[in-house]
Amino acid sequence: MTTDDFYAAAPSARASWRLAILMGRNARTYKFALGSVLLHHASQGHTEIPLRDLAAPYAMAILERRAPQAPQSGTELGATDFLTVAAEESAESRRLGHPTDRLTEAAERSMPGMVMEKFHNHGGGPVPHSFYDIVGRGRGRTVRLSSALGDVARSYELEGLRAELDARWSIVESSFATGIGRSLIEEGVRVDRSTLHITDLRRRRPVTGVAEAVAGFQHGRCHICDESLDGERPAVDHVFPHALMRRYASVNGWHGPDLDSLWNLAVAHPTCNGEKSDRMPTPGELTRLARRNEAIMHSPVPLHKTLRLTLRNAIPGRRISGWRTFLHEVEKACA
Repeated sequence: MTTDDFYAAAPSARASWRLAILMGRNARTYKFALGSVLLHHASQGHTEIPLRDLAAPYAMAILERRAPQAPQSGTELGATDFLTVAAEESAESRRLGHPTDRLTEAAERSMPGMVMEKFHNHGGGPVPHSFYDIVGRGRGRTVRLSSALGDVARSYELEGLRAELDARWSIVESSFATGIGRSLIEEGVRVDRSTLHITDLRRRRPVTGVAEAVAGFQHGRCHICDESLDGERPAVDHVFPHALMRRYASVNGWHGPDLDSLWNLAVAHPTCNGEKSDRMPTPGELTRLARRNEAIMHSPVPLHKTLRLTLRNAIPGRRISGWRTFLHEVEKACA
């Protein structure tokens, strides 16, 4: 599945938003701060906002999540650069509960070039919908929110979209964090079955919830019935039931892949998940799982790294070409 296929499967402003948030390139986490602020204003019915009024909550959102990221090695920052100012104004801004005037001015000055020009881009180019335009010049610049952003913010999926953004932000933050970032990027993530949280492999430190991390790649739809989750808190389904591992282990041992891994976990309505119980997946469910995993493979690290390693290590000595082949092999192993 390409990113074009992802959009074609559910052509809407929400799909464009997910392309930007979930599948856009992440050199920094600034776009998540911007996305959070945009959703807030659009959900309040705002259509035009002075850039300065976006800059203050944007800057504070970055400070509240984590210390601003250091630039790439070899990059020198000036005294008025946003990262320099953020580091110097962080303590006072936190004490005040809002960014200092100096930090707000630095954010206002840097936002257009640092994040707003790039927000709509993903690996395959610009997303189909635009969510804002910047008009005016200098300190008189205004951000005009598009009708597409209004559609996203008025959607019944708004809370789910916020959760997806927050989860992706946490995943990317952790990838940049000293001490766990390298293991996430090189080794991918694991799932803690007891909590259904994504964790890093080495420290087993929680990163975010599985449901929030994968729901957007399913277009907010139930994996089992293929209907909208409609704002309902989803359950996490083992597509190939976890009971298979216990069942085979009691006989000849389970030689298939780990069924508690990300590739086999999908979100579903709690009622659908309860009715499914420990039955094997249907052909339609396997098709949807393959498409979902292919979509995740188009997202930046560490989730796509996790699934790539799953494919590489699925069957020792054999190269698996893709998810449909992989799932077929698992199905045969369960026969």
